[in-house]
Amino acid sequence: MADRIASVFVSHGAPTIALGESPARAFLAGLSTELGRPRAILCVSAHWETDAPMTCAAAAPETIHDFYGFPEALYELRYPAPGAPDLAERAASLLTDAGLSCRSTDDWGLDHGAWSPLMLMYPDADVPVVQLSIQHALGTAHHLAVGRALVPLRSEGVLVLGSGGAVHNLRYFRPDGVDVPEWANRFDDWLVAAVEDGRVDDIVDYRERSADGAMAHPRDEHFLPLLVAMGAGGPDGLGRVLHRGFMDGALSMAAYAFD
Repeated sequence: MADRIASVFVSHGAPTIALGESPARAFLAGLSTELGRPRAILCVSAHWETDAPMTCAAAAPETIHDFYGFPEALYELRYPAPGAPDLAERAASLLTDAGLSCRSTDDWGLDHGAWSPLMLMYPDADVPVVQLSIQHALGTAHHLAVGRALVPLRSEGVLVLGSGGAVHNLRYFRPDGVDVPEWANRFDDWLVAAVEDGRVDDIVDYRERSADGAMAHPRDEHFLPLLVAMGAGGPDGLGRVLHRGFMDGALSMAAYAFD
């Protein structure tokens, strides 16, 4: 059996991370040195929501600019990575075999939750990418199960990449802000400890078990990709910190690997 590739969660921040220098940008730009070059990437982005799991099987996924009010330069960016229809079908089959309904579609591309970190990680856009959707209404335990169903991909040369935000409350978004609210720091610290200790149940029930969970995530969509990456890491849930820091006020840019 081939050596397993670690599954990874990254916080992608605002789309402007692609334009300006920052510690988070520098981290993402250097991450491929640690991870190596996978055969393909299955990216779970916070920005594609469907009722049931869905993979994008497009052979040439388009770059989706799913935001507004940002500098024009962002809308000119393209990430022309090839798709991987075979991986889309393989992932859908693994999820179906695990009792999780899943199908593939050509009617999607790469939204900014996928392309903004990937264009820094793999700037040559030469690694095939497939997106997998999230299901906000189905909650954290469902996404942990999704990740656990995808474990075999890691022995097949596939990087399972969750892209969201470790702390994501846009009411406190302050472009270029440096003052981090106390509740954001507390939750970020709590999450680091939970990941490093493999406290899977705490992370699944983070709203009840962390005093600041609901503040850190008024809505779950940016947290759910973390559960997929954790599940794909294996049953013990143990993770390690790859990066920490904040941008734009209360956006945590924390990243984790699950080996």
